Amino acid sequence: MINLSEVIETNKMVSEQTLDVRTITIGISLLDCADASLERTCANVHDKLMRVARDLVKTGDEIGREFGVPIVNKRISTTPIALVGASCCRRPSDFVKIAKAMDRAAKKLGVNFIGGYSAVVSKGMTPADELLIKSIPEALAATERICSSVNVGSTKTGIDMDAVRLMGTIIKDAAARTKDRGSIGCAKLVVLCNAPDDNPFMAGAFHGVSEGDAVIHVGVSGPGVVNHVLKSLHGADFETLCETIKKTAFKITRVGQLVAQEASKRLGIPFGIIDLSLAPTPAVGDSVADILREIGLEHPGAPGTTAALALLNDQVKKGGVMASSYVGGLSGAFIPVAEDQGMIDAVTAGALSIEKLEAMTCVCSVGLDMIAIPGDTPASTISGIIADEAAIGMVNQKTTAVRVIPVAGKKVGDVVNFGGLLGHAPVMSVSKFSCADMIARTGRIPAPIHSFRN
Repeated sequence: MINLSEVIETNKMVSEQTLDVRTITIGISLLDCADASLERTCANVHDKLMRVARDLVKTGDEIGREFGVPIVNKRISTTPIALVGASCCRRPSDFVKIAKAMDRAAKKLGVNFIGGYSAVVSKGMTPADELLIKSIPEALAATERICSSVNVGSTKTGIDMDAVRLMGTIIKDAAARTKDRGSIGCAKLVVLCNAPDDNPFMAGAFHGVSEGDAVIHVGVSGPGVVNHVLKSLHGADFETLCETIKKTAFKITRVGQLVAQEASKRLGIPFGIIDLSLAPTPAVGDSVADILREIGLEHPGAPGTTAALALLNDQVKKGGVMASSYVGGLSGAFIPVAEDQGMIDAVTAGALSIEKLEAMTCVCSVGLDMIAIPGDTPASTISGIIADEAAIGMVNQKTTAVRVIPVAGKKVGDVVNFGGLLGHAPVMSVSKFSCADMIARTGRIPAPIHSFRN
């Protein structure tokens, strides 16, 4: 049994080491909202969101006050909207109307973000999938809280290169439509391979079709806690280092388990998973990069960085799975540049490049995340970056993602400020060599040989 004494034990983690429950996310199925009428579909979506999530923010705030654990975000994820709108949407603007209905509900409910403006196209695009994807730039520009994701590949199916090519142009369009706000539309758009159905973190969250009608997922984050405990381990051997990280991850996950169970009970919605992810923020002391420095690197990007990150990610997962029977989502270490002051410092110092970040994504929890690139980067280059990350995920049977922001009007060395948890980022250079002829090819990259396990 989990009891309050376990939370009391973590008071110091909360007050001094920036431990928080990053999000309580309600996943909501909208499959029963689909209708041949676009107007009825929009109304059904709005009404179901209002009904199921009506007490989410209030309940999250109450639990946070009672347990003394900050609950930073309250969010919603939905069934991929490409499925919901398939019967009534005939043009991209039709899907935008559904996005606006979702956004209206999110504002009324007071949630921070709502994810699920998504399509899963790892083996091909239906007409509805393609319409939704083409609607993404307008939807992100016209709403405040919508987050969008497109899954373009998986280990089982391979990579849909037609979708990869299309996403390069979509990201460029999203950047242009929000150029007056630092191209922030791209900060709410992620392209994935092997996307999980139960991820509570934005922008990649959606409610998979394998889930029930509604479910509670909780995401816990504590890079500051891990960083703090490692400060006393200078010169310690790797076994001591690993055991300390694992035990710390266990304690952090237990806090999330308690919050998840309590939220599930009060809201009357089944508990889904705990996602233990070391998700940094721009706040000083809340950095994955700082953990890597405590392990012994001058800066992330130095030789040994990938090994250190692999160690960290593995011990976080091992500690988490011992603390809860339902650890899921992504769970591990995130390396978003804009959201991690230590990563920003490493880029500024010249220690960290996109190529090194790509190598790090082979062993971390997600991929190339919150990276600002020059606004004149060709769409084909962005598609090439997506293809590389998808290939890493496909071959290694892990989730990978790309959230790059070609900031309109910005060049290498400029800085763009996104605000809040999204932070700020130096604009990083990308390869000047072209992959346009490869990206112009049609079809898909087949699944790897080790995918055949039936």
